[in-house]
Amino acid sequence: MEEAKEGKKGIGLFGLIGMVVSSCIGSGAFAISGQLSQVAAPGSALIAWLIVGVGFLALALSLNNLGAQRPDLPGIFSYAQEGFGPFAGFVSGWGYWLSAWLGNVAFATMMMSTVGYFFPAFLAGNTVPCIAISSVVMWLLTIFVIRGVESASVLNAVVMVCKVASLAVFVVFSVFMFDAGVFTSDFWGTLYNNAVAAGQAGADAVSLGDVTQQIMNCFIIMFWVFVGIEGATVMSSRAERKSDVGKATVIGLACLLAIYIGCSVLPYGYMPYTEIASLDYPAMVYIFEDMAPGWGGAFISGAIIISILGSWLSFTMLPAETTSEMAASKLLPASWGKLNSKGAPQLSLVVVGACTQAFLIVLLVSEDAYDFAYSMCTVAIVITWALAAAYQVKSAHEAKQGVQLAIGLVATVFLVVGVVFNGWSYLLLTCVGYIPGFVVYVQGRRSEGLSLGAVDKAGIAVITALGVLALVLLAMGVITL
Repeated sequence: MEEAKEGKKGIGLFGLIGMVVSSCIGSGAFAISGQLSQVAAPGSALIAWLIVGVGFLALALSLNNLGAQRPDLPGIFSYAQEGFGPFAGFVSGWGYWLSAWLGNVAFATMMMSTVGYFFPAFLAGNTVPCIAISSVVMWLLTIFVIRGVESASVLNAVVMVCKVASLAVFVVFSVFMFDAGVFTSDFWGTLYNNAVAAGQAGADAVSLGDVTQQIMNCFIIMFWVFVGIEGATVMSSRAERKSDVGKATVIGLACLLAIYIGCSVLPYGYMPYTEIASLDYPAMVYIFEDMAPGWGGAFISGAIIISILGSWLSFTMLPAETTSEMAASKLLPASWGKLNSKGAPQLSLVVVGACTQAFLIVLLVSEDAYDFAYSMCTVAIVITWALAAAYQVKSAHEAKQGVQLAIGLVATVFLVVGVVFNGWSYLLLTCVGYIPGFVVYVQGRRSEGLSLGAVDKAGIAVITALGVLALVLLAMGVITL
């Protein structure tokens, strides 16, 4: 009876898979070949994909299990709240909220860089004309979502088909043009490192380092392309059937791994990775232009723009959905969860738009706007993922489920180690984003007649101190934008 009631108007399995795949495949899938080639040789990249694949499989299985065991919980932040209290729930939800709109900033800069294929003046991605056009697109998408979330999710699923098809074309070309000799010519980066040491790789060339260093340098790049893996979980309250949420996450992950490995590793067998590393962003445009002269670059550029618009649409819905659920859980003021006549949290959407707009302006002074935006986005969401995985560990331990406990431990350790060793500076900067959030959190608790406990006060003090430290290091030049 409950399922029938939910099924009257909700997102089905295909739509949920669309949320996972389309949320993840944005700019990263098209840029990853160029980004990985700057930090890792083919052998190291393959090992990194193996580690990341296992880690994200553990996360997907954890989300699947939590969704099955606790279908009553509304969204991904609620796992932290249920397991570790309201403050942990706020930290998780606010981190997700920060991540989503920071992801929109990364989409904006990459979209403009892609337009630069046709109009070179836009290649930088963060000039005044780029920011102006991105702002118009961002507000149009916001208005679209305000008019109805379910209708937007249907369009998102359609966009998913378009971008997966374009990536499939690239992979097919890469398979047929694959040259094992090119792929294995410097499999571990030894020749390149020797060339750098001998001064034969150019004055600005930097050694890739040993295999371990190369693998670690891949992590933030690879984490970024999985931002959105929790898309079905976040939208679970709007699912036609709650049982489809876990299935959508695991199926989506399998599709994504196949796509990403194909798009990032196969080009190493067409063009030496040192040449790929020197291409403009996004590298796939220029690789495919070389594979299919005359039309390849334009084809991929069009696909990237459609892909980014689809992910941008998803990342406009997801943070608003999260803040709406947080308001219902008394972690934010009730106004953040108020729905308009179309069932969309209008205030939250407008706030997300305003924050995105402000950060787009800040990017005018960034040396590498895309790298900075996606790194901030990735680190923020790892906080949410890690808290969900930690709840998987806790709940499995209490239920004496050994396999689920192991899965949760793998996911938690993988996420924490990956971000601490490869993104500590961005982790500190993320703490700055929590400071204004604490004001809203306190307002939300007080509006419900709830006071702050010792954990709340200690957590606010520690994160605020880390945020201040980040600002000091930024002023000193230790951390750069």
